[in-house]
Amino acid sequence: MFTQNRSHSLIICFLAAAFVLLPVSASGDPALNLDAADDAREQYEAREALKQGKIRPLEEIVSAVREKIAGDIIEIEFEVEDGRYIYEIEIIQPSGQIVEIEVDALTKEIIGNEED
Repeated sequence: MFTQNRSHSLIICFLAAAFVLLPVSASGDPALNLDAADDAREQYEAREALKQGKIRPLEEIVSAVREKIAGDIIEIEFEVEDGRYIYEIEIIQPSGQIVEIEVDALTKEIIGNEED
């Protein structure tokens, strides 16, 4: 009986350790943590720039882009280049081609275009 209780105690300890260590191993990839930090920084910068009137709301940017380029938006990044606020937007066109455009976040003007 003593050995059976001891084995149950060991199993419980191992399970408890596994549950405690599981979140550490799941978020152990430093690249994922850096990506999340970059996303949070971009969101904060965009919110602050919008409050200060330095950029237009994202909905307006997306609407302006959709008027000029057909396709589905698959990624949006917020950047500051040489003091200019820019949205980098990736679009998959109906042909399947992926295009990345840069849009001035204040004027909604498309200022750059790259095809992959």
